[in-house]
Amino acid sequence: MKVLGASIALLVTAGALAAVQSPAAAEPQPPKAPTRTGTGGGIATVDPYASQVGQSVLKQGGNAVDAAVAAAAALGVTEPFSAGIGGGGYFVFYNAKTKRVHTIDGRETAPARMRANAFVDPATGKPYPFTPDLVTSGVSVGVPGTPATWDKALRQWGTWSLPRALRPATKLARNGFVVDKTFRQQTIDNRERFKTFTSTRNTFLRINGRNGVPRIGERFRNPNLARTYELLARKGVRELYRGDLAREIARATRFPPRSGLTDLPVPVGRMMRTDLEKYRALNRPPTHSTYRGHDVYGMRPSSSGGTTVAEALNILEQFDLGEMPQAAALHHYLEASALAFADRGRYVGDPAFTSVPLTALLSDAYGAERACALDPEQAATKPVAAGDATPGDGPCPEQAAGRAAPDTENVETTNLTVTDKWGNVVEYTLTIEQTGGSGIVVPGRGFLLNNELTDFSTVYDPADPNRIQPGKRPRSSMSPTIVVKDGRPVLALGSPGGSTIITTVLQTLVNRLDLGMTLPQALAAPRASQRNTADVTAEPAFIEAWQGALAPFGHSLVPAGDAFTSAAEIGAATAIEIGPGGVLTVVAEPTRRGGGSARVVKPN
Repeated sequence: MKVLGASIALLVTAGALAAVQSPAAAEPQPPKAPTRTGTGGGIATVDPYASQVGQSVLKQGGNAVDAAVAAAAALGVTEPFSAGIGGGGYFVFYNAKTKRVHTIDGRETAPARMRANAFVDPATGKPYPFTPDLVTSGVSVGVPGTPATWDKALRQWGTWSLPRALRPATKLARNGFVVDKTFRQQTIDNRERFKTFTSTRNTFLRINGRNGVPRIGERFRNPNLARTYELLARKGVRELYRGDLAREIARATRFPPRSGLTDLPVPVGRMMRTDLEKYRALNRPPTHSTYRGHDVYGMRPSSSGGTTVAEALNILEQFDLGEMPQAAALHHYLEASALAFADRGRYVGDPAFTSVPLTALLSDAYGAERACALDPEQAATKPVAAGDATPGDGPCPEQAAGRAAPDTENVETTNLTVTDKWGNVVEYTLTIEQTGGSGIVVPGRGFLLNNELTDFSTVYDPADPNRIQPGKRPRSSMSPTIVVKDGRPVLALGSPGGSTIITTVLQTLVNRLDLGMTLPQALAAPRASQRNTADVTAEPAFIEAWQGALAPFGHSLVPAGDAFTSAAEIGAATAIEIGPGGVLTVVAEPTRRGGGSARVVKPN
């Protein structure tokens, strides 16, 4: 998260920051709080600039959709290694007028010329090493969906035009933001990858006239991104999908702008301009399930988030977690998650290419059936088997041994939550996948391209619903979720974190709805993630608090952190609870990723 400073004045005064040139002259970070209460609308993001932008839109009379798009564009400036117009995501919207939930699938797609062996090195006949070879490549880049998502959301439900929504982020890119420890560290972590490409080196490793990584406290500007936003404002997103920009994106994947400064292999892609021309962000019905008197809405495939969260909740609803000791409730949460992940791996993929048994996965009856495999006293040997998602199996079918689905999703993404004075709600998760995406900045355009195609299973299996196929959307775990009670939204939440997104959302819901925590407590509580693997990935604070109590159940806890990140954290969530009288509790992380930024229009 960018620790960053500027007041709301930067949104309306184009030159307010332009004179600041050095670390010594940089303005301090604006006030940033993880929790705010109030009325009139609110927004939570991982970044204080983006939250300022969203709050300003709400204060100017924009609705939640306007604020979400404007804030997302700002995140493309200050969180460029996690999100931006070179990526994709999922947009969930509660319409206060119709009292209905809608979603947009803005997931990236594989090019039409994508081959089943695209991830196999022709020189060796073996799959490319996942990192850095495959993630730093043109072959990993999917057709971006974020610009189409913004345009579609604004046209369907917004009150602002795209040019107006892009204006604050354009000024932010031109005038710059103050570098913090996280931005600097992410740049350092990606230095070798960024050095590989001339355009990326010029964008992120050449700061204020010198070569090197940005220093904490100095101002980072991205004039090329500002010009790209201006181009989209002037010509519309059609320019990115049909114009010169489309041709430049496709070319950058086939002919990455190599610098010659590193020896990374950079496998090339096969994207053509026609792939961008054919791209569509898709309206899909939301997933819907019920949990303890609440209606839970999320994303259906190509995301696995909505189905997996819903199935786990349906399993947990068979047990009274609130009456258990907390260790027993956590045991149930972990086991239900493993069971739902088994079905995720077996059944969920892009519905245009595989038949996903949605009715079963979302049903109470199937949840009750899967709950038979949950032993209240003992953790099952992992991986557990997927269930038989066909009707007529009876209440408790025989259980079989299973196998774990491969997991190649990275932990970096970003999420925002917005509501407005009319009661509209947006939950939006967007990403470029790897921290730094593919590492490729489109020359002269200022934004990184995604490496989302690495979310496909890296080894081709004709029976795998997430196998590589041309034109297909890779399976995602993004889980933007809106909870409704008696027709009124009461809670919205989402998180980054790769496949741990699902468990972060699920655990937060259990904390809030079952364990009696307030929303700030539910979001801040230490996290653990069971994704149908032998060990439970957990934050150090969770291990310290619960290892002893969970050991008798047979759970083995291992610290979070992997090849992608040294941070022993799981997720970086945002959430808003809407209480009686429309009083909002807006919550971001208190410490994870440096702490998030919550804002309301009219603070209490």
